[in-house]
Amino acid sequence: MRSLHTLQPDIILVEGPPDANDAIDWMAQPDMEPPVALLIYAPDRLEQAVYYPFAIFSPEWQAIHYGLQQNIPVRFMDLPQTHQLAQRLAQQQAIAAAKPDSEADLPEGVAESTERADMEPEDAKPEMAIALPLSPRTLPEDPLAWLAKAAGYTDSERWWEHMVEQRQDSTELFDAILEAMTALRQEMEQTYPPDHNNPADGREAQREAYMRRTIRQAQKEGFQTIAVVCGAWHSAALCEPFPTQKQDNALLKGLPKLKVKATWIPWTYGRLSSDSGYGAGIESPGWYDHLWRSTQATHNTSQTAIRWMTQVARLLRGEDLEASSASVIEAVRLAETLAALRNSAMPGLAEMNEAAQTVFCFGDATPMQLIRQKLIVSDRLGHVPAETPLIPLQQDLQQLQKRLRMKPQAQDHLWVLDLRKDLDRERSHLLHRLLLLNIPWGAPQQVSGKGTFKEAWQLRWQPELSLAVIEAGRWGNTVVMAAVAYANQEADAAPDLPQLTQLLDRVLLAALPAAIAHLMTRLQSAAAIANDVAHLMAALPPLANILRYRDVRQTDSTVVAHVVDGLVARICIGLPGACASLDDDAAATMLEAINQTHSAIKLLQQESHAQAWSAVLLQLADRSSLHGLIAGRCCRLLLDEGSLPAEETARRLGLVLSLANEPTQAAAWVEGFLQGSGLLLLHDDAIWQVLDNWVTSLPDETFTTLLPLLRRTFANFPAPERRQIGERVRTGTQKSSIAEVEANFDRDRADAVLPLIAQLLGL
Repeated sequence: MRSLHTLQPDIILVEGPPDANDAIDWMAQPDMEPPVALLIYAPDRLEQAVYYPFAIFSPEWQAIHYGLQQNIPVRFMDLPQTHQLAQRLAQQQAIAAAKPDSEADLPEGVAESTERADMEPEDAKPEMAIALPLSPRTLPEDPLAWLAKAAGYTDSERWWEHMVEQRQDSTELFDAILEAMTALRQEMEQTYPPDHNNPADGREAQREAYMRRTIRQAQKEGFQTIAVVCGAWHSAALCEPFPTQKQDNALLKGLPKLKVKATWIPWTYGRLSSDSGYGAGIESPGWYDHLWRSTQATHNTSQTAIRWMTQVARLLRGEDLEASSASVIEAVRLAETLAALRNSAMPGLAEMNEAAQTVFCFGDATPMQLIRQKLIVSDRLGHVPAETPLIPLQQDLQQLQKRLRMKPQAQDHLWVLDLRKDLDRERSHLLHRLLLLNIPWGAPQQVSGKGTFKEAWQLRWQPELSLAVIEAGRWGNTVVMAAVAYANQEADAAPDLPQLTQLLDRVLLAALPAAIAHLMTRLQSAAAIANDVAHLMAALPPLANILRYRDVRQTDSTVVAHVVDGLVARICIGLPGACASLDDDAAATMLEAINQTHSAIKLLQQESHAQAWSAVLLQLADRSSLHGLIAGRCCRLLLDEGSLPAEETARRLGLVLSLANEPTQAAAWVEGFLQGSGLLLLHDDAIWQVLDNWVTSLPDETFTTLLPLLRRTFANFPAPERRQIGERVRTGTQKSSIAEVEANFDRDRADAVLPLIAQLLGL
């Protein structure tokens, strides 16, 4: 900023996308709070998009603000994204055309790395007036590392911070940086000659050619003093003598074009961090934000360490960790001492971290992870003015967020909604509608307890969701309209019955009655012609869930009832045929489907359905040719429901496990019968007695033959259950009987408690 005051430029040219020149004026709005990002995207190809993040300490941000405040023209001067995105699209199409299955045959990481190269603009390093040394993805190695190594540093970032960042009173650095970059570029070109066939090298040459064209255009318009804010690596290429205009025009001739639009979106320091995978990111955006704000508040750096350690102490106290005022003073003195020993003008982040870990954390590195996440990187989320050009869907979403008091936040936030309340129910509807539109602002979480009126969501707003909202805008101008249109399209494209029922469940959760009629028509048509019993069984559980819990969300699900009736009838008719001639894998799949269908029918709590289901289970259990896994499970389900007496179950078990049957068939039957029943075997005397009577009646020779089969079945139980089963067999004891309990039962004392219990229960 001091350099701009001294220079008093007539125009400021900033390395950035000229496609967004019309969006520059929005930066002067008081509601524009960085970190924010320019989003450049192709409306017809939303997968082609690029973000340009800005932080409060970004030299581009400060330079543009200076120009707007001083009424100085400001322009972006980088190669427009209308060309860059078109080039990337052409490269992707060329790769796809080279192989028959483009995405499937791409080498691992190619698609992702190609996208990142263009999704990550350079020049994000926070220098005072010159941004970013260079981009590591276009050069074989970091040339600044050569300078750092010559100066005795092992890290180029640390060298840059000491030599540039901490010399805030010097404006002569720019000449030194220009000289250093000129020498580095010459050395780099000799060591690594440019490869014009390399798209990355060609792209950098085109970018610098366009920057020079922009400078020439400003000169032609009569601007005498031109300030250029760019990456340090580009500075040597933008100083006269330029290459000829003819040479630059040759580089820029015939560039492809793609229609693009620009808008502002909120950004986060977490996404600006290099840890997020952002190629031009920095390691500590929160730290640089602190440096900038501290310097602006005090106009000197003497209070930087004190302010930082105070924040560290406040953070640790908020996490119930010890951090006293005396520790703050001690940590500041230690950081300043370390800086002095290392010939630094002021403590850097390395000194701050070492001092904090020593004083606050007593040498333990674990609390430093918290400090890094909350302070060094930070979870700050920017804000853009409500008047920023947005598509209608974005505007509607912002209005809903404001009305429902659901402010987007960059950090994870757990919301537990009570669906009995109107406001929470509307919040739930919004989150489900966004999920339906592939905008995962919230992730559903498990809720403890058996109540169905609670719903938990883990909310976190990621900047990429803004692009997802733009992409969803093609379905409608409001969240409801877009969700309905998308649901109808998904219903038409659903290939089978289970996907239709799952979609219906999502639509009902999202409270979209306008989509239900079309979806039910599709569902009825698919159910009428479906001949795969497995599909019918997979479709039943979501519908049963809808019918059982419809009252909680106050949704009208009566339209689902007759579909469920038809599904249950067709399942009961077709299941015996579907279970014939199954191999082991198919039997295991069918077993899971039977378990899910059984749970769904129990959930429905309709006597007619339960009777029909029990009848088909009994029919399956009576078939001698049925796979043992299915037959055993059917027998067990009938026993649990009381449809099969314990004596009959014992008889069937004895017949199956007789030597007349194949050992594999017998083992499968026992496996199906005892599946997941370790605890039930311990606590259900009927099941225990059936197995105990059968085992004790076996001859020694038969028992020895069947022992491996039984052992394989019991091996699937958890170790504690197997231990309890063994202990019960060893002691030969039964569970305490009622008579034993009544021996020490005081009826008078129990009667005295009954009135209080009745009052507590509301009886």
